[in-house]
Amino acid sequence: MRSTLEPVLQESTASMVADRVREAIATGDIPPGAQLGEADLARQLGVSRGPLREGLQRLTQEGLLLSYRNRGLFVIEMTAERVRDMYVARQAVERAAAEQVHQRGPVEAGTELLEVIARMEAAGSDDEAVADIDREFHERLVELSESPRLAAMNATLMTETRMCLNALKATYASHEARVEEHRAIAQSFVDRKPRLTDKLLVAHMRDALARLRAD
Repeated sequence: MRSTLEPVLQESTASMVADRVREAIATGDIPPGAQLGEADLARQLGVSRGPLREGLQRLTQEGLLLSYRNRGLFVIEMTAERVRDMYVARQAVERAAAEQVHQRGPVEAGTELLEVIARMEAAGSDDEAVADIDREFHERLVELSESPRLAAMNATLMTETRMCLNALKATYASHEARVEEHRAIAQSFVDRKPRLTDKLLVAHMRDALARLRAD
């Protein structure tokens, strides 16, 4: 009899290394432009050089680290051109995700996103909490597309976005403006208006980029 059981998958050490270093880059614990020392990282993470190098190679492939011959690995710096390109990519990913959401179940997805917005509104003047919920909104939107490839691309883009959040969070005219901008996107799913969703996402990305440039 053919077994229907599948092996239990355990996350590799290299994957855990990549996840932890990615998070440290996103939060600023490892700042933009910083050089990564293998010996120091291996000691901090409690891993050997092999899986450490494999994990760092993954982040290099994602574009979060830059490798320079005879110099080593460095965290990217969010230059004006890199930020612009990031938002071009985010716009493409989220518009594609939104299209899939409208095909799969927009009302349910929109209702879930409105619940996220309710928490954003309740967070009030807690800038850190609002920034986290803002990121959650966009991550969840892409997850609701049920596309693993879009989700994988979005993970790197959101890391770069988090590197910019300190600049971005202070540039909204008001907390209410931030809430309403996201609420309109969520409501467009509930109302089954894919063209409006697309229009709002394009405007949202352009506005975010304009605010960062102004900052």
